[in-house]
Amino acid sequence: MSWNGEPRLLPQASLGRRLIALVIDWTMCRLIAGLLSPALFFENNFSTLFLFFIEVTLFTIAFQASAGQRIMGIKILTYPDQLRVAPQKILLRTLLICLVLPAVFTSNGRALHDHFTGSQSVRELY
Repeated sequence: MSWNGEPRLLPQASLGRRLIALVIDWTMCRLIAGLLSPALFFENNFSTLFLFFIEVTLFTIAFQASAGQRIMGIKILTYPDQLRVAPQKILLRTLLICLVLPAVFTSNGRALHDHFTGSQSVRELY
């Protein structure tokens, strides 16, 4: 809250931070899939994607950010009021990310998966 009682909105996360967070999440899931592959996954084709979906969904529901996003100081909040996102919308958002919709952006700079789920990636201020 600002001194005059109005809520202070967090700034939008930069594309660079979001890409680095995605690389961190994907690398982490790839390493885990490689370790678990002989024991749990018979075919390794979709194991990384499956682990990525589970990790991003569960962490975003619990902490409002995946592991990579937490490292990069990013939170996922509703647009435009910046409240906690509902779990079903996080599930849809992660599914759209797995379908590679983050590569498509709307006119206001938000990714298409954020536009469909009414969410946004913001920079967390410490």
